[in-house]
Amino acid sequence: MDAARGGASGSGDGPGRSDREGRPVGRRVVFGVVGLGAMGVLGGSAVQRFLADVAAHDPTGLTNLLPLGNQFRIYTVTGSVPTPDPNTYRLSVTGLVDRPQHYSLTDLAALPQIDMVRDFQCVTGWRVPKVPWSGVRLSDMLALAGVQSSAKALRFVSFDGTYTESLTLDQAQNPDMLVALKMLGGPVSHEHGGPVRLYAAPMYGYKSIKWLQEIQVVDAVHPGYWEGYGYDIDAWVGKSNGRNGDVPTG
Repeated sequence: MDAARGGASGSGDGPGRSDREGRPVGRRVVFGVVGLGAMGVLGGSAVQRFLADVAAHDPTGLTNLLPLGNQFRIYTVTGSVPTPDPNTYRLSVTGLVDRPQHYSLTDLAALPQIDMVRDFQCVTGWRVPKVPWSGVRLSDMLALAGVQSSAKALRFVSFDGTYTESLTLDQAQNPDMLVALKMLGGPVSHEHGGPVRLYAAPMYGYKSIKWLQEIQVVDAVHPGYWEGYGYDIDAWVGKSNGRNGDVPTG
C-alpha cells in the first residue's frame, strides 16, 4: 500500500504519515485551503500539486474532503526509508522454493517484461486511473524459483523495516500481479516504492507493497502490516468507493 499510519491505501500511496516529512498541517490551514480545493478543479496542475502536498502532511484527515484530482498521495509506515544503492540492491525469493533467487536490478530487467495500464485504487476512496506499469509477472518469478508442494502463501518484506504484505499462492498466480520496475513512464521512484515494488492490480493499494526486498514462499498466510489494523487480508477491489467490476482476471 502506498500508505501510512491512520488510513488505508496503496504502497507509497495511501493513508498515514508522509514520507516527505514536514510540519503537521493544522485545522486552520486545512480550512483555509478548502476554497483552493474548489479552485483546483479549474485552476490546473499547480494548484492541484499544492493541495496534494498539503494533504500529505495533514494529520486531521480533513483534506480527504478536498477535490485533489487523480493524483497519488504518498505515505510511508515509517518516519523515513533508506535509499538503496542500485548497484548492490537485491530482490530475494526465498522460503519453500527449490531454487532461491537473488535478483539485481539488471537481472530483473533481463526477465520477460509485461506492460499494463490499470487503475490504482486506495481503500480510502481516492483513485488514480489508467496508470502505466511495467515489470515481471509475479507468477513467472515463482516458476523460476520452483515453488514446493507444501507452499500455500507469499509473505512480502519491505526494506523500510516495517511494511509487510501477503498473498495466497492462488492469488499470486493472477496475471495482473506484477513485480513492478516502472510506472508512470519511468523507473519506479523512491517515493513510489522504488526501485522495485509490488503492483497487485485487482486489489486495494495497500496490498501493493513498496520498497520490495524479499518474497518469502511460506506454508500459511501471514497477515501483513495493514491487516494488523483491521484491513481485509483478501483485498479485491469491489463494490465499495463507487467501484464495480474490479474482480480477479485470472
